[in-house]
Amino acid sequence: MMRKLFLTLIAVLIFASGFLSHSVLVSMAGEEKSSADRLYKSVRIESGDTLWTIANRYREGSSLSSEEYVDQLRQMNRLTEDTIHAGQYLTVVYFQEAAE
Repeated sequence: MMRKLFLTLIAVLIFASGFLSHSVLVSMAGEEKSSADRLYKSVRIESGDTLWTIANRYREGSSLSSEEYVDQLRQMNRLTEDTIHAGQYLTVVYFQEAAE
């Protein structure tokens, strides 16, 4: 009985350490490795704009996918849904090559 418990504990520890290692590596791989400066500005939403078109316009120069950029827009602007309206202002981040 004690041996079975010990083996189960060892198996759980091996699984947990493998899972944790994988999570850390994935997290490190997902970090932005861009040498571009992050700049912020407020933009006025025009008719026909969506979070996705804004993402495609401003994410250039970063390693962010459109989906990651849209998530960032939602967080920065405290949006609970994807609906935006003409005349509304949003804070956006854009990227400019860092001066060396």
